[in-house]
Amino acid sequence: MAGPARYTALLDACVLFPAPVADALMSLHLAGLYTARWSAHIDDEWMRGVLRTRPELREQLMRRRDAMHKTVPDWEVQPASYEALMPSLTLPDPGDVHVLAAAIAGHADCIVTANLKDFPAEVLDRHGLEVIHPDDFIVFQLDLDTLGALAAFKEMRARLRKPALSPEEFAHVLERNGLAATAQRLREALALI
Repeated sequence: MAGPARYTALLDACVLFPAPVADALMSLHLAGLYTARWSAHIDDEWMRGVLRTRPELREQLMRRRDAMHKTVPDWEVQPASYEALMPSLTLPDPGDVHVLAAAIAGHADCIVTANLKDFPAEVLDRHGLEVIHPDDFIVFQLDLDTLGALAAFKEMRARLRKPALSPEEFAHVLERNGLAATAQRLREALALI
């Protein structure tokens, strides 16, 4: 099966929550700047992580998950395509092998994760992959297509109604959620978002 011609990023569970990080990544995908992929296993992982401490959010998280699936119709790397690869792969944390296997099977160019140490370059290099922190990944999108990325952030901010956020407040929310460089870049273009 042929895949998309755009740069493809496998999104790890830790970037699908918190919501502002996931929303930023979904918005950039929707703008056509890259192709986002992940697996049902990754979906289960991020949702379980949240529900352990906040079980009352189940319905809200399910709606958010469904909205992400709608935003990225070809999001899923099918289990049959990556599970067979897992026994041949090794990472410092065996619990992350499914992420690497999904990236390989999903023909990803990179894995976007905040857990960089869990994906050593010497392992990923063998598979033609790189690991990128979400803040760096988003800044790269801003560098590659500044106007397209800023338009995606403007649309993302416009969707936020409860409460509506000023451009500066919006940048602050991203910064609080681990996207400091992204927030700084957006502050340089407040009039455009």
